[in-house]
Amino acid sequence: MLAGFRDFIAKGNAIDLAVGVVIGSAFTALVNALVEKLIMPLVAAIFGKPDFDAVGNFTINGADFSLGAVLTAIVNFLLVAIALYFFIVLPFNKLRDVQAKHKAANAPEAAADTRTELDVLKEIQAALAEQQGGATSKGAHSA
Repeated sequence: MLAGFRDFIAKGNAIDLAVGVVIGSAFTALVNALVEKLIMPLVAAIFGKPDFDAVGNFTINGADFSLGAVLTAIVNFLLVAIALYFFIVLPFNKLRDVQAKHKAANAPEAAADTRTELDVLKEIQAALAEQQGGATSKGAHSA
C-alpha cells in the first residue's frame, strides 16, 4: 500500500503539481497584495471609494444583494489572471520557443531519408540473410 503511494508521489506529474500549487498560492498572495495595496487605492483615489463593495447594493424581501462585492471579485480575478499571463505564461512560452529554436539550430540536420518502412525491413532481411551464410531472402528459414 505504501509502495503504491511512494510510486505515485515519485512520478514527476505529482511533484510538478505540488510545486505548481505552492508557487500559485505564493503568486496569488503577491498579486492580491498588489491589488489591495496599489490598485484599489488608485480606484479609491479616482472614484472616492476603496473598492466596489458599496456599489449596486440592494435588498429584495429582506435578501441583500451586493453586486459591488461581485464586481470587486471580478476585478481581482482579472488582475490575477492578467498578472499570471504576463509574468508566468508569456515568459515561459517565450523561453520554450527560444529553447526549441536553439535545439533545432544545434541539432544535426536529419538526412532526407526517403526510405519507407518496407525498404528498411528489406534491408534488415538482406542483412540477416547475409549473416545466415547467404541464404535467400525468400522465406528460407533454418530450424
